[in-house]
Amino acid sequence: MKNHILAALGEILDRWEELLASMDEAHITAPLAPSDLSIKDTIAHLMAWQQRSIARVEAALHDREPDMPRWIPGVEPDSEENTDRINTWIYDTYRDHPWSRVHQEWQTGFRRFLEVSAGIAERDLLDSTRYPWLHRYPLALVLIASYDHHQEHRFSRTSRSNPYI
Repeated sequence: MKNHILAALGEILDRWEELLASMDEAHITAPLAPSDLSIKDTIAHLMAWQQRSIARVEAALHDREPDMPRWIPGVEPDSEENTDRINTWIYDTYRDHPWSRVHQEWQTGFRRFLEVSAGIAERDLLDSTRYPWLHRYPLALVLIASYDHHQEHRFSRTSRSNPYI
């Protein structure tokens, strides 16, 4: 199971990289109608959320609580009611960063996520009681959710004008 999940994550990284390599920077940074968001904004969004996934797998690997990125004080990122507010904060935080920096941080983070995840035993990935801070969810769900998030935005990017859902 672990190898299948990691292979799927590697494939989605490759598909994103192929898509990005097929475009020039002007296209990547241009807003896509009907929204004001660009592909760069989508990658920044994915990169920011993936920081939380990386914190979780690093915590699992080192058998400790996750050290989550500090976003908006007093706002719980895992609460769906805060998602729009956090996504707006992510956009505001990264919108002026150059594409090269956003791309490099996303790419490095994704590779780090794969590397750390590969170091976790399959039984630990699948055991819903192994990490109390996951509240009875298996760590594998973090990996699958990252895949789904990247797939969701890649699909929305290639099938509709709006890169965000």
